[in-house]
Amino acid sequence: MSDMDRIEIRPFESIDEFQKCVEFQAHTWGGHFTERVPIAILKVSQRLGGIASGAYDTKGQLVGFIFGMTGVQNGEVVHWSDMLAVKPELRNSGLGVKLKDYQRKALLAKGIRKMHWTFDPLESKNAYLNLNKLGATSKEYVRDIYGQTDSPLHSGIGTDRLVTTWILDSPRTIERIQSEAPNSEAAQKVRHLSVFEVEKKHGLVRPMQPNLNLAVPAVSIPIPLSIQSLKKASLELAVEWRVAVRDALTTYITEGYEVTDLLRREDYSAYLLLEAKRLG
Repeated sequence: MSDMDRIEIRPFESIDEFQKCVEFQAHTWGGHFTERVPIAILKVSQRLGGIASGAYDTKGQLVGFIFGMTGVQNGEVVHWSDMLAVKPELRNSGLGVKLKDYQRKALLAKGIRKMHWTFDPLESKNAYLNLNKLGATSKEYVRDIYGQTDSPLHSGIGTDRLVTTWILDSPRTIERIQSEAPNSEAAQKVRHLSVFEVEKKHGLVRPMQPNLNLAVPAVSIPIPLSIQSLKKASLELAVEWRVAVRDALTTYITEGYEVTDLLRREDYSAYLLLEAKRLG
């Protein structure tokens, strides 16, 4: 049995467990992060069909958690996944996928088939998890959805977000969760044009002038390999990437394209976007 198999995921029950979740949020997003979800909201979410659960190791220590709320959107019951966090030493271990799959199964048991959440379109690792590993897609971009926060992860480049749609029991979702290499080869083979090229200079990759008038079935939009590392090297360049990616994504999503995959390149990553009629 692997270490990951020994991790237990279950709903928070005691006040101490809820308090540990609040503390975990501070450890993840910074001690001055004021948007922590308090005990009261965590508890209420469970009563209304939401998810507030922790991942515990064999010593009973909290090593990750998942939190989301359930509500009605356009007459349909849906779930909004608000927070997912994993201890730094367990990131890239598969625990994030395990938490999302737990959440997915718990919601399906309640009869809920659709989930939404947001992620920063410049965060390559999050994009790979959400699109490639989980099978979510996105056709909504929101500029500064949370305003300016006091988390160091968000500082300097605002809080632009892609909004995902995850159909919990779709063939795409099931195939990608169960696959070791989730559809990456198929996505790589899709013929597409890049909205803009990139230039590498002095070890840093810069976005070039975008073409916002492409009329092809599929396009790609480059993003940095690590926006957090780029911010440390050049905040000015990080802001340049924000603007370039924002312009490209908002333009093509408005034109009816949907973000489906993250493509890996040597010096950058890139979103693959397909026209809606191609997806249909």
